[in-house]
Amino acid sequence: MLKKTYFLMLGLSLGYQGMKAQNSQPFITPPYLQIGYQPSASSLELLWHSDSSANWEVELKTVGSANWRKTTHPEATRVAVANVSTHYVYRTLISGLPAGNEFDYRVLKNKKVVFTAKGKAPKEKNQSFRFVAFGDIGAGTPSAKALAKQAYDVKPDLVVVPGDIVYERGLISEYRTKFWPVYNADSANAEGAPLMRSIPFVAAMGNHDGDTRDLNSYPDALAYYAFWDQPLNGLQAAEGSAVVPFIKATPENKIAFETAAGKAYPVMSNFSFNYGNIHWTFIDSDTYVDWTDSTLIKWLTNDLKSAKDAAWKIVVFHHPGFSSSIDHFEQQQMRLLSPVLEAGQVDVVLNGHVHNYQRTFPMHFAPEKKGTLLVGGKDNKTIRGRVVPGKWTLDKNFDGQSHTKPDGVIYLVTGAGGQELYNEEQQEDTDSWQKFTHKFISTIHSFTVADVDGNKIIFRQISEEGKELDTFTITK
Repeated sequence: MLKKTYFLMLGLSLGYQGMKAQNSQPFITPPYLQIGYQPSASSLELLWHSDSSANWEVELKTVGSANWRKTTHPEATRVAVANVSTHYVYRTLISGLPAGNEFDYRVLKNKKVVFTAKGKAPKEKNQSFRFVAFGDIGAGTPSAKALAKQAYDVKPDLVVVPGDIVYERGLISEYRTKFWPVYNADSANAEGAPLMRSIPFVAAMGNHDGDTRDLNSYPDALAYYAFWDQPLNGLQAAEGSAVVPFIKATPENKIAFETAAGKAYPVMSNFSFNYGNIHWTFIDSDTYVDWTDSTLIKWLTNDLKSAKDAAWKIVVFHHPGFSSSIDHFEQQQMRLLSPVLEAGQVDVVLNGHVHNYQRTFPMHFAPEKKGTLLVGGKDNKTIRGRVVPGKWTLDKNFDGQSHTKPDGVIYLVTGAGGQELYNEEQQEDTDSWQKFTHKFISTIHSFTVADVDGNKIIFRQISEEGKELDTFTITK
């Protein structure tokens, strides 16, 4: 019986001008960057997948230096999961980076250079930067590929994915066909772009990333914990708790998964970090998470309270609490967090799940108790969502042009990242919009671009053809 060893890679680095691999054969997945378990403005992590156990090295050259220097020695993890070819995941820390500056790196196999790329170090809080956000991206569709190219062309410093990273079940095999070829391509064209080798992606857990927990039927599921190297400052919790459901697996499959996921499971479901002058908080919003739980609420409250030095606070999770779409309208469970987000002085919330673009007015929301939990499925026990009525107060004086200081939280649904669009018929049917909705664009795929400069952020929504669909500015 094949031994199933399930693994993960992580990486972290920056930059936007990914260079073409000099030889693609050494890699199953070419090198890509991540912010890491302990992010800083002077470090990133670099990962790659290979079926070779050769002598690997990574060398770095920063601005102003004529010499290459070695990174930490790459660590290897063997991945031997059923239905996925046996390979190794390599990871190395790239440290000593001047914040916000470009650097060159190269990967050597048996002393021969087989890959080169440029990156850019993370930004410090006094440096301006640009981030891109789009959810529901890993569908492998022509629109997903077009958006990858458009995102590459705007030269971001950071890419934010509010869930549903890859379809349909978050499998290693799906990453190989629908994700890496699009977002870590060797060149920018109609098939994708070399984004991840130069720009760190940061991702929240979506339902298509986390719902498949039957490792007997799908032993390469939950690849999120294996392929993403993100902070480990979330809430530690056991399976079956309010944070994470039980996994179905034989002892062998369970050990293989836990070995591959390592310390990332399940704590990496929720995390936070600082990039530039923004404090980012990422949350698992899936229906199996009980956000009425006091320990979760306390973790989020304390996290937001701790970000005293950040000019901005942005929270990222998959399921929108405030959406006018008919699809998934009943999944309002994240409305329960509104009082916590408002008390924590959150500026913007980024969501996916609903495959279109929506922007609310700046708003305050007071939920009525805990709402009504919805259950269904064949066993009539599957949690489908939660309907949460309440009272909202809207700031309609804010126009994002002449009036740029919002009173309340702005919620953005940016889920038109490549999967089939939802509710195209509602775009012109304004009577179908909820009163909190200010913009609703559902007939074209799009992504969000934000330029952060001190106490000002300019948001733009860009179509897969490069057309500006919406823009607004917020200031402090």
